[in-house]
Amino acid sequence: MPLILSSGIALGLVITLHTRSEMIKFGTSALIPEVQCRSFFIEIGPLVTALLIAGRVGAGMGASLAEMRATEQIDAIEALSVDSFKLLVVPRIAACVLALPLLTMFMDFCGVLSGFLLEHFLSHLSLQLYIARALRGVEWSSFIPPTAKTAVFGFIIGTVSCFFGYTTNQGAEGVRRAATNSVVVSSLLVILADVLLVKLIFILFPETAV
Repeated sequence: MPLILSSGIALGLVITLHTRSEMIKFGTSALIPEVQCRSFFIEIGPLVTALLIAGRVGAGMGASLAEMRATEQIDAIEALSVDSFKLLVVPRIAACVLALPLLTMFMDFCGVLSGFLLEHFLSHLSLQLYIARALRGVEWSSFIPPTAKTAVFGFIIGTVSCFFGYTTNQGAEGVRRAATNSVVVSSLLVILADVLLVKLIFILFPETAV
C-alpha cells in the first residue's frame, strides 16, 4: 500500500504538470481533469500497479518458496501426505488475482486525487468542478474492463513467481535466481498480456477506443 500510494501520487503530479503545460498552450486547460482521469483508469493505473506488484510481491513469493524448497520444508510437508501445491501455491495465486484489481483502484484514486490537489493549488479549481470535468468523458466501459484485466496480471505474477520458487533445485543460489526470474519474466509477460488485452477490450468494448 505505501508503494502504490507514493507511486500514484507521484505519477498524478507528473502527469498533471506535463499535460497542463501543453494544454494551456492550446487553450484546452479545461480538459486536464478528464485527461488525468482517463489516463489513469485506462492504462497507467493497471499497468504500473502490476509492474510494482511484480517487483515487490513476485520476488518475495519466488524467494520464499525457493527457500522452503532449499531447506526441505516442502519435502517435509509432502512427507505428511499434504498436497504442497494446494497449500503453498494456490493461495498465493488467488491472493494476487484478488488483490491486483483492488490495488489498481487505489492507484487510480491516488493519481486522480494528487492531480486535483495540484490543479487546485495552481488554478484554485473546486473539487466539484474537477470531478465534473474528470468524469465528463468517462463511462463504466472505460473503467471496468481495464481494472478487471489486472486479475489476469495477478494470475500471471502469481503463477510465474510460484513456478520459479516451487521448482528450484539449486539450494541457496536457487533462491536468488527464483527472485530475479520471478520479477523479470512476470514483468515481461504482464507487458505482453497488456497489449493483447487492450486489443481484446477494443474488440469487446469499441467505445473505449474513442
